[in-house]
Amino acid sequence: MKLAEALILRSDCQKRIEQLKERLIKSAKIQEGEMPPENPQELITELEATVNQLVNLIQRINRTNSLTNLQEGTSISDALAQRDTLLIKRGVYNSVVEAATHRQARYSRSEIKFVSTINVAEIQAQTNQLSRQCRELDTRIQEANWNTELVD
Repeated sequence: MKLAEALILRSDCQKRIEQLKERLIKSAKIQEGEMPPENPQELITELEATVNQLVNLIQRINRTNSLTNLQEGTSISDALAQRDTLLIKRGVYNSVVEAATHRQARYSRSEIKFVSTINVAEIQAQTNQLSRQCRELDTRIQEANWNTELVD
């Protein structure tokens, strides 16, 4: 199985667990004399099996990510950490640009005037550069995911 397939299965397991949770909640309490929509014990058994499958997938994915290098010699784990921090930094810069460019409507001359304290164009250029770096790194990660066999 390819790493990308395992990632898809992991996502499916996470969605399945959330669905089982919702179904368990609906079956956890009923009015006296009525039957639950589903057998809670069967749902719990299915939940346990799905969680066990998820644990196994996560462990194998993590091992594979640690042992697999991208073309430039960086492990997938390190590349994921780099991508996540690039996304965080880009988000901060994007929020700063939005805050600096937010227009404040003035209805009279006596109202307070706000001015930007940053070079918006420069920060926007950095945001664009971070976006490009994220896309390029994500492409290399995705390529590795589809070309890498999952480690046992």
